[in-house]
Amino acid sequence: MRIVVALGGNALLKRGELMTAEAQQTNVRVAAAALADLARDHQIIVAHGNGPQVGLMALQAASFAPENPWPLDVLGAETEGMIGYLIEQELMNALPPGVDCATLLTRVEVDPLDPAFDQPTKPIGPVYTDAEAKRLRAEHHWSMVAEAEGRLRRVVPSPLPIALLGLAPIRLLVEAGVCVICAGGGGIPVVRGEDGKMRGVEAVIDKDRTSALLAMALQADILLMLTDVEAVFRDWGGPDQAAIAKISPDALDAMDFAAGSMGPKITAACNFVRSGGSMAGIGRLQDARAIVEGRAGTQVRIDPLSVMSAFIS
Repeated sequence: MRIVVALGGNALLKRGELMTAEAQQTNVRVAAAALADLARDHQIIVAHGNGPQVGLMALQAASFAPENPWPLDVLGAETEGMIGYLIEQELMNALPPGVDCATLLTRVEVDPLDPAFDQPTKPIGPVYTDAEAKRLRAEHHWSMVAEAEGRLRRVVPSPLPIALLGLAPIRLLVEAGVCVICAGGGGIPVVRGEDGKMRGVEAVIDKDRTSALLAMALQADILLMLTDVEAVFRDWGGPDQAAIAKISPDALDAMDFAAGSMGPKITAACNFVRSGGSMAGIGRLQDARAIVEGRAGTQVRIDPLSVMSAFIS
């Protein structure tokens, strides 16, 4: 089967962990082992998040020249290259000899009039205390959102992806049997001007929504979204919290999910299976094979077995 795997930024860098090169390499090595196991039986195309990493780079750039910060599209390209390189190297080390990998920077077109530009929802970078967040708001005019009491993160616009640019070479490599790593960080956000030329914009596109577009364009069988949470939960944080094993898009439509975290995964899953994909899976990185085989995580399907929600007790 052909599987598009979307690796969450927090799966590549654990929550609360210092964003060091050593920590990133260690986590990517673990991710590569899980991906290599999946690649033994399936063709995989790898996308990844960049929320923690692009936030760190923005912070570094702001500390160097606060009056002239680097734009998010350029920082997104930098993180796509950095993380793609690490994934490619560790994946090549884990795969059998003779398997080829290629990392591609991917521009993704968004609508310049997307309302997301006026409503930032995408968390990036580290978690801050109230005092730190207050200082950064004043210094850089950043928007912040509370993840928990006394724990805040920067949020930036996250417009919907319209189209992947450079899809033809991605498709050529995939058809040639190359393990392609692309659309990292949701892709580099660009808009089309009245003259038809593209320019970068201040945004970070959600990698799950872009991965769904990629999976549809490549006619993948499965869209697999891997994170640090074991499954999709109903009544998250409430007295009736329970992990969902199998569910239909229609059943998911009746539930509410956080806009900056699980919400985009649910939207991507529903869009993919409604477009003809066999299954979208959501769960932990280490459970990648088990999710595909229905032994872990959450499977979103349109078929008689998943019209009714099934919950893991």
